[in-house]
Amino acid sequence: MPSTLSCDVAIVGGGLAGGLLALALRKKRPDCDVRLVEASGRIGGNHIWSFFADDVSAQDRWLVAPLVSYGWTGYDVAFPAHGRRLKTPYYSIESERLDQLVRETLPEGALMLKRKVLGASAKAVVLADGDRIEAGGVIDCRGAADLSQLELGWQKFLGREFRLDEPHDLKRPIVMDATVEQIDGYRFVYTLPFAATRVFVEDTYYSDRPEIDADALRGRIDAYVAARGWQVERVAREEGGALPVAMGGDFEEYWRSGGNRVAKAGIRAGLFHPMTGYSLPDAVRTAVLVANAPDLSGAALHELLHGHARKTWKKRRFYRMLAAMLFRAAEPGERYRILERFYRLDAGLIARFYAGHSTATDRLRVLSGKPPVPIGKAVAAIREKRT
Repeated sequence: MPSTLSCDVAIVGGGLAGGLLALALRKKRPDCDVRLVEASGRIGGNHIWSFFADDVSAQDRWLVAPLVSYGWTGYDVAFPAHGRRLKTPYYSIESERLDQLVRETLPEGALMLKRKVLGASAKAVVLADGDRIEAGGVIDCRGAADLSQLELGWQKFLGREFRLDEPHDLKRPIVMDATVEQIDGYRFVYTLPFAATRVFVEDTYYSDRPEIDADALRGRIDAYVAARGWQVERVAREEGGALPVAMGGDFEEYWRSGGNRVAKAGIRAGLFHPMTGYSLPDAVRTAVLVANAPDLSGAALHELLHGHARKTWKKRRFYRMLAAMLFRAAEPGERYRILERFYRLDAGLIARFYAGHSTATDRLRVLSGKPPVPIGKAVAAIREKRT
């Protein structure tokens, strides 16, 4: 017989945004009765999330510190005409760690795995098996809403973690190696040295299309690894995906497409960096915001998160213009020149850019001089409703 469950807050979707929300509420509001509902059998899926130290403010690091699997004191970038080492600390989180911590932290019954959701409203969740959750408030974190409401490019990738026969020679991550052949837009290889004989290598593209030819990317990754002289014992894991890079669009229509008057977080709320597609910094900020909110009712959560997402979208018009510069004003084979020039700028400016906190001076500096593509063409390419 179908049953009805009751709770204070129901979080729909156990990815990064949903998992962080559950952890933050449990830490800051231990008396809050939370249900985290996920269709699969684990939290976080199969992912590695990485971030720069400045992406997360000092007052919010309590949330991510227990999740960090690896950390380095700096990182490298490489381009055909420029290479650089930056001293900004860099960290990675494995989805297995998020899954473990959520299981350890939430009380019995709070984690509802392998439960498919048919629909969610501001105060109720309907499950495919007929059960229903009545909640004081619902937050929907089930991934993207109707992306056709946004004007997008894509950062698509395939990554493979290798176990090696002998230690590799890397001392720190290579966040961008764009010395590789430029294919399907701006291409670079991303490398994380997890241990002496463990390395993660990802082939990444800023492409006009989200489709991934997995076999072709596997071949390019294997060729890159062979060129480094690394002898592979086995492939330990693989992940791939396509992150949206936003050039414009109608924020309000996108928000409504994910559920009218329903609180949302993560990519479903449009909370991702328009230029990189990364959502971890926003997911941390959102989780802390909700955990500190005085009212967790459905209506109050919607007003809080809609207002937060709308304000964030408006503040990031500069990054959408840069995305348009990359995708609409630069020829695919020449896109790397924009990033090559960017990485000649001040290290503090670069850190603030990735954190989404570029100052007016930063924005002027990025656009000053002689950019490798015409700015006017990029500005004209932005098609969005101002709200």
